[in-house]
Amino acid sequence: MKKFVLAAVIFVLVLSTAIIKNTTKQIEDEIFSINENIRVLKSEFENISLEYEYLSSAERLLEYQSQYFEDELIQKNINDIKIYNISDDINKIENFQIIKD
Repeated sequence: MKKFVLAAVIFVLVLSTAIIKNTTKQIEDEIFSINENIRVLKSEFENISLEYEYLSSAERLLEYQSQYFEDELIQKNINDIKIYNISDDINKIENFQIIKD
């Protein structure tokens, strides 16, 4: 009887160890996957942040203009921008409009 109880306890311990090990492996895989996603998103965020902070500011663009283009660029009024629309063989020139949602 003691041998049967001892064998049962050992079997339960081995079974529970296997279940815990399998569950731990699945959790580690999920953590790795999430960390990889975070790494990719962090890299993308850094690129977008760089573009937003340095390349899109008006002051920075004017600085680049004077640094690289000298007098080649001129500042235009947004109301002077026109859209040339070609549809159904009808050519139209329309004013540019900014629509805010």
